[in-house]
Amino acid sequence: MCSAGGRSGPGLRNTDLNDSEKAWENVLWSDETKIELSGINSTRSVWRERNADYDPKNTLPTVKHRGGNIMFWGCFSAKGTGQLHRIEGLMDEAMYCKILEENLLPSVRTLKMGDGWVFQHDNDPKHTAKATKEWLKKNHIKVMETPSQSPDLNPIENLWRELKLRVVKQQPRNLNDLERICEEEWTKIPPEMCANLVTNYKKHLTSVLANKGFCSKY
Repeated sequence: MCSAGGRSGPGLRNTDLNDSEKAWENVLWSDETKIELSGINSTRSVWRERNADYDPKNTLPTVKHRGGNIMFWGCFSAKGTGQLHRIEGLMDEAMYCKILEENLLPSVRTLKMGDGWVFQHDNDPKHTAKATKEWLKKNHIKVMETPSQSPDLNPIENLWRELKLRVVKQQPRNLNDLERICEEEWTKIPPEMCANLVTNYKKHLTSVLANKGFCSKY
């Protein structure tokens, strides 16, 4: 994961490096992401013969207006992926609380988090709004401390990348198709991948600290 300075993401507290691996297993990580119908906007490489740059089999067709996209909220823990929720329209604090109401606690139960689990979300204004804080307090949910202007170290970014790669292979034809495929592929992400991300989290923190907040191999 490439970590850059910003407002979001679990912060670099000194106590993080002293936390046991078991402590990170009790974290429920969450975030939002946008998934485009036209796939991941990145460079791809192919093996080709000389002077065959523009052969149709060596190129990707363009999609006018990018073909549309869907915003999702999702979460995961060391035990696997939680629920994935499609965000309809512009999300405000009221919608965010509704998303948490319908997806957060059900995910905790499905993943069998047990007692002492901690919820992670970043410092997005919707996440830190008064209504959101009141909802979290009402439901007795402990939230991970996130200092301002901290690097984005949320391991769920690795899962979003994995999901987008899986979706590209399925070649969705429309937004309904895209939503269905995203939901199916999210549930197929193996718990072992989630556990590995959490296991390596301490190494991630150490690496970013060593690089003074810049990119790391994690």
